[in-house]
Amino acid sequence: MDVKLIENGKSTQTLHDAVVGYQANRRAGTHQVKTKATVAASGKKPWRQKGTGNARAGYASSPVWTGGGVVFGPHPRDYSHRLSKGVKRRALTKALSEAAKSGRLQSIPALELKDHKSKQLSELIKANKLEGSILFITKAVDKNALLASRNMPKVEVIEAALVNAEHILTYRQVIWSEDACEVLSSRLK
Repeated sequence: MDVKLIENGKSTQTLHDAVVGYQANRRAGTHQVKTKATVAASGKKPWRQKGTGNARAGYASSPVWTGGGVVFGPHPRDYSHRLSKGVKRRALTKALSEAAKSGRLQSIPALELKDHKSKQLSELIKANKLEGSILFITKAVDKNALLASRNMPKVEVIEAALVNAEHILTYRQVIWSEDACEVLSSRLK
């Protein structure tokens, strides 16, 4: 597959928007702090208004007191971004284009392992003189390759139908099989 090189600034912005969207969609948004209304404290006035020499105080859950509520703290929310198909496609095209330009993109005939041992995958990596983090893109994930890669922290095996721009940008080396190349070209049309 020959990847069209996209040089305009709009595609770079599209790539940024897509990556931010993918990262935002992974956020749980379950953070929560207690406000002055939700802190477990009495609503009773701590001391009378006048005559004690202390500053006036209305309630123990006041945000200015230790153990009081938090002002403008985080509350549960949905961080998800909806990305259109066109934005995802342009971002993937740009990411593949940049990987091809920088020499991070390589092709292999197929990723087939006889056994699910990490040693075999490690030998394949050494034979191809690959370094750093590696992303293998295949048409359909071979169970042996998937199991072998699980024990290797900087190696991931993914189907061509599931790969996105963030995957391409995250890994130092991107290796795709020839059949995965056909799937990606059909996705990018």
